[in-house]
Amino acid sequence: MEEIHRIVETIQQTSLRGVLATIIHVEGSAYRKEGTSMLFLEDGSQIGVLSAGCLEAALAHSVPDILASGTSRRFAFDMQSSNPLSWGEETGCGGVVHVALEPVNDVLAAHLGTLKKYLEVRSEVKLVKRFDADGSVIDYGFLTRDQHPFGEWRGEFPPSLLEWTPPGQSPSSGMKFVAALQSDVFVHTYYPKPRLILFGAGPDARPLAAIAAKTGFSVTVTDWRTDYCERRYFPDAESIIIGFPEETMQLIHVTPDDYAVVMTHNFRRDQQLIRLLSERQLGYLGILGSKTRTERLLRDRPVQMKVHSPVGLAIGAEGPEEIAVSILAEIIQTYRTKRKLSSDSR
Repeated sequence: MEEIHRIVETIQQTSLRGVLATIIHVEGSAYRKEGTSMLFLEDGSQIGVLSAGCLEAALAHSVPDILASGTSRRFAFDMQSSNPLSWGEETGCGGVVHVALEPVNDVLAAHLGTLKKYLEVRSEVKLVKRFDADGSVIDYGFLTRDQHPFGEWRGEFPPSLLEWTPPGQSPSSGMKFVAALQSDVFVHTYYPKPRLILFGAGPDARPLAAIAAKTGFSVTVTDWRTDYCERRYFPDAESIIIGFPEETMQLIHVTPDDYAVVMTHNFRRDQQLIRLLSERQLGYLGILGSKTRTERLLRDRPVQMKVHSPVGLAIGAEGPEEIAVSILAEIIQTYRTKRKLSSDSR
C-alpha cells in the first residue's frame, strides 16, 4: 500500500527536518510505480522505499544539499544499463526512473497534514505538481473528490485538472501535458487506507490484524467477548468494537471498499454476521472454516457477493501466522485486481 500515510505520521511526530522523494515518471519497467513516495530524515533514517535498494543511496547523498538550499530538484536514473551508475552500483532493472526531491518545510508539512485528515475520513485526494525548467517544484495543489482545493498554486487552477475520474475507476499517475499551462505536470491520486474488518477477536485474529496493519490496512476488530478485545492483543488496530453482531453492525458503516473476515468460531454468531453482511456490499468477504461448515452457514441465507471460503490462498497454511499470511495474500490479490480492472476500464 502507499507509504504516504506513514510518511505524514512521521512528519507530524518528529522534530527532524526531512526531504520527500516521489517517483514522478517511469520509462520502461521499475520496482515501484509513479506516485510512490518515501521520506529521508536528516539523521539518516528513511521511511518507505522507491526501489530494491538501487536508488536510495544516491538520493540520500543529495539530502543534505536539498536541506541546505531549501529548494527541490529532479533526478533521472537510467536503470536500463548494466554500466555502473554514479554511485558505483550496477542496476539493470530495465527502466528510467524520474524522482522529485522536496524539502519538507512548515508549509508543505501543514498541507500534508490536511491531506492526512481527508484520507482519514475516507476521501480521495488528487495531487498536482508543476516544475520549472531547472527541475524544481514551482507549484503544487491538492484537490479533494468534493472539489476542495488546498496547497501552493499560483494563479487559476486549470479546469482540466478539476475533472475527476468517474467513481470505480482508477486514475493513472504520472506526467501529463496541460494545454492551459503549456507544460507537463505530475498528477497522482492518494487513496484512504483500505479497511479490513475482523469479526472475531480470537487468538488467530491477532497475527492477521498485526500483519494487515503493517501492510497498510486500517484494521477494525469487533467481538462480543470482552476478554478477547484487550488493546494489548491488537496494538495496531485503529478501532476495537465490543458488542454482539446486531450492536456492532450499527456502528460500522460498511462500504464496497471494505474487506471483511468472519472468524468468531461460533456458528450461531457467524450466522448472524453473515445475515447482516448479506444486506450490505463489501469488496471482499471471507469466512474462516471448512467448506462444509460454510455451506451450512449459507444454506438459509444466500449471499449475493462472492464468498471466499475456505478463506485465504491455498498455500497449505498451518497455524495462525501462516493462515494470516494466506488470508492477507488473497485480500491483497483482490485489492490489486480491482484496481487493475478499474484502471484498464478507463
